[in-house]
Amino acid sequence: MRIAGAGGLALAWVALLYGAPAQAVGVTVTVKAKIADGAGPKDAIVVLDPLDFKPPPSHDTAVVDQMDKQFVPQVTVVRTGTAVSFPNSDQIKHDVYSNYPPKRFELKLYAGVPAQPVVFDTPGLEALGCNVHDKMKAFVGIVDSPYFAKIRRLGVSGSVTINVPAGHYVVHVWHPDLGARVPGQTIEVKGEPVAVSFDLDLTGIPDPTAAWPFP
Repeated sequence: MRIAGAGGLALAWVALLYGAPAQAVGVTVTVKAKIADGAGPKDAIVVLDPLDFKPPPSHDTAVVDQMDKQFVPQVTVVRTGTAVSFPNSDQIKHDVYSNYPPKRFELKLYAGVPAQPVVFDTPGLEALGCNVHDKMKAFVGIVDSPYFAKIRRLGVSGSVTINVPAGHYVVHVWHPDLGARVPGQTIEVKGEPVAVSFDLDLTGIPDPTAAWPFP
C-alpha cells in the first residue's frame, strides 16, 4: 500500500522498527498445488514466510459459521492475534471446542452469535469440533506471516497469487488430507513475478497435525 506525504514517513518508520522493506507490496508470487490427477486440491493453504524481516503485528478478524451441521468454511487461515467469531446460523444449538494446542477453548451450548470472539494468539493448527455433533470438524491455521492464501475450490488451476515485498521467503503448503509434512521451498523475490509448484500426495492416511509445516 502506497502512503503519500506524512504516511510515507510512517512507512519508513515501520521499516526501521520491523526490518521490512520500505516499499510498496507489489511483487507477484504464484503458487500452484496439484494432486495425482493434476487437479488443484480445495482447501490447500499456502503461506509465504519472510526470512529477511518481521512483519508488524496486526489484530484482524475472521468468521467461521455453522450451517447445516457443518463449519463454514471447514478450513480457515488467519494471522496470529486474529479474533475469530463463531456464529451459529443453524436452528439448533452447537457446542464449539478445541481440546488441543495452540488454543484450548469451549463455547458451550449456544445459538446465535457468542458475545466474545476467540482470539488465536499463538501460531499453530487448531482442530475444531462440536460436542453435540461429532461429524462437525474444521481447522484453523494460525500463522505469523501476513502473506497467505487458500485454494477455495477443486479445479484445474489449483493456484493462488500473493503480492509480497522483495526478499527471501520459504513457501509452505498444507492440506487436511496430507499424511506428512511437505518440505518448504525457499525463493528469492526481486522485481519479476515468481512461480512455485507443489505436488501433493493425498492418497495416504490423513494426519493434519503431522503435516502442519511449522514447528
